[in-house]
Amino acid sequence: MPEQPSNGATLLALSGVSKSFGAVRALVDGQLELRAGEVHALVGENGAGKSTLVKILAGVHSPDGGVLTLDGEPSTFTGPADARGAGIAVIYQEPTLFPDLSVTENIFMGRQPLRGLRRIDAASMRRRTAELFARLGVHLDPDRPARGLSIADQQLVEIAKALSFDARVLVMDEPTAALSGVEVERLFAVVRSLRESGAAILFISHRFDEVFALCQRITVMRDGRWVSTDRVEDLDVGQVVRRMVGREISQLYPKQQTQAGDVALEVRDLTRQGVFENVSFTLRRGEIVALAGLVGAGRSEVVRAVFGVDRYDSGEILVDGVRLPRGKPAAAISAGVALVPEDRRQQGLVMELSIERNATLPRRWSLARLGLLGPRVEREDAFGWTQRLQVKAGALSDPVSTLSGGNQQKVVLAKWLSTSPKVLIVDEPTRGIDVGTKAEVHRLMSQLAADGVAVLMVSSELPEVLGMADRVLVMHEGRLVEEIARERADEESVMLAATGQSSGGAA
Repeated sequence: MPEQPSNGATLLALSGVSKSFGAVRALVDGQLELRAGEVHALVGENGAGKSTLVKILAGVHSPDGGVLTLDGEPSTFTGPADARGAGIAVIYQEPTLFPDLSVTENIFMGRQPLRGLRRIDAASMRRRTAELFARLGVHLDPDRPARGLSIADQQLVEIAKALSFDARVLVMDEPTAALSGVEVERLFAVVRSLRESGAAILFISHRFDEVFALCQRITVMRDGRWVSTDRVEDLDVGQVVRRMVGREISQLYPKQQTQAGDVALEVRDLTRQGVFENVSFTLRRGEIVALAGLVGAGRSEVVRAVFGVDRYDSGEILVDGVRLPRGKPAAAISAGVALVPEDRRQQGLVMELSIERNATLPRRWSLARLGLLGPRVEREDAFGWTQRLQVKAGALSDPVSTLSGGNQQKVVLAKWLSTSPKVLIVDEPTRGIDVGTKAEVHRLMSQLAADGVAVLMVSSELPEVLGMADRVLVMHEGRLVEEIARERADEESVMLAATGQSSGGAA
């Protein structure tokens, strides 16, 4: 790693930075000071300006106004290469790997070491990749293609890529959103090591336990403006939340009491060899059932099989008593099943298309007249749902990629809620979104259940599972090992079952 200033010295600072995109003022007063040997948290609701500020640090966007200083000197980045040359590495919230290239090729893309004048030194790249993975405690084959990697493994490859720059300033945008507890602790050990070596780390997370465990100072943003910067020991979670949202959040998990109705979904002995085995459960109208377990337990694979995206070898799936044909998502949609996937960018949205086009994708044929869908019809339909879900956007014709993570998640929800589903499957519904938007999503799920929709929720966040579920189904190594009633569910009982230990029998 390059020579660092002494711990505590300011490496990078932003003052009065602004940025607009057309009529949308994404950043009005961005202020930030990153010191050597410090982990600095940046928190705020989705749409608060955090992502825009990060892209200015990365050289992706040029600010309209304000000052960026590096080592006390005013600096200007004309592109990402300038930022990397200055020792700034960014790990974005969503992995951006080339699926057909190997892990090693992704890490060294655009800066492959050469042997002689023309030949890429593949052996050197593989050796360096193995060293990076060893440093992270990751067991991945450097020659493995990126295609097929889990979200957690993709994120770890992105972290290794950033570390390969020997950065002085490391920006981590929701790096733990898809990681298991063990992987988070491993990452934290690396971050602490970087901090001790004199690096400045900007840590962006919606998980307050991580912020308070890892960071020394917290900067809060709201509506594109700097609100405050304080030492962690001078704050508590309640103060941070109030500054973020400008109001009290009295209930993050607004679960309505409902009476479960008829069985809407029944899964019988669902099996996919080597992935999950003999999974059986029922889901009734008006209830929220959580599918819990550790990363790799097979939860996402089960719900993808239920929706028809992934194959399964045996078993059957029934909606309102009618068997669904195997491997046909269109049949599932026609039967009233909707799936909000874990990876919203790759599986939930078409990032190049507009907000309105994404919001109407599942119903384009039903909205069309004589096979044609006019822009006015499409826009009016999308407007209704995006207004209902309070999507913050400049214009519905803008690419959905311009939205913050939380607003992208709302568009995915709007897309599927517009189909009036009987069964709504949500896989990690609040991954990577802020506390205010989480409350909105939870309130929406609770209202849908009250209206008679059967909701199946996959979540890695225990507070979310305990706060929202009428029943908790716990998976361990591809098997459904326990069902726990709401009144008996607590962190200990769920974790005991998730790690293969009984918490006292099925409810």
